[in-house]
Amino acid sequence: MSASDQLRLAARVLPVSPQGRVLLLHEQNPAAPGVLYWGSVGGAVDPGESLTEAATRELFEETGIVIVPDELVGPVLRAEQPFTWDGRDYVNDAHFFALPLEETVEVTFDNLVEAETGNMLGSAWWTPDGLAADGTAASAELIDAMRVAIDTIGGAV
Repeated sequence: MSASDQLRLAARVLPVSPQGRVLLLHEQNPAAPGVLYWGSVGGAVDPGESLTEAATRELFEETGIVIVPDELVGPVLRAEQPFTWDGRDYVNDAHFFALPLEETVEVTFDNLVEAETGNMLGSAWWTPDGLAADGTAASAELIDAMRVAIDTIGGAV
């Protein structure tokens, strides 16, 4: 981490289906429109929020899915994730939670915060191997986090 990087505490959610797939978001960075990648639900923990409260809020904002914090499992993994968003460098202290969820759940982008509007382009259920073969994971840690979440929830592999 360089002196110019901003460290931020982050809560991430990996919804896992009984079929062993993880719900991911198709995104783009506003500083690089058209460069698409798949990432997990989640973001920064707001002042006064617990990790589970932040994960629950982010899940609602980014997918419209409503849960209570007790439904989250974990954190199942913690990773340091350097990234750039809209021209600014950050390092996430990311705490990944697993969440058992059916693939029939409806995803909506109606609750996105302003910075995310237009940058969340879709959602899909992925296997770790499928995402690795596709080569469009937001970070190297994402595929490992997916595997851990699936193993924790007990979905098919």
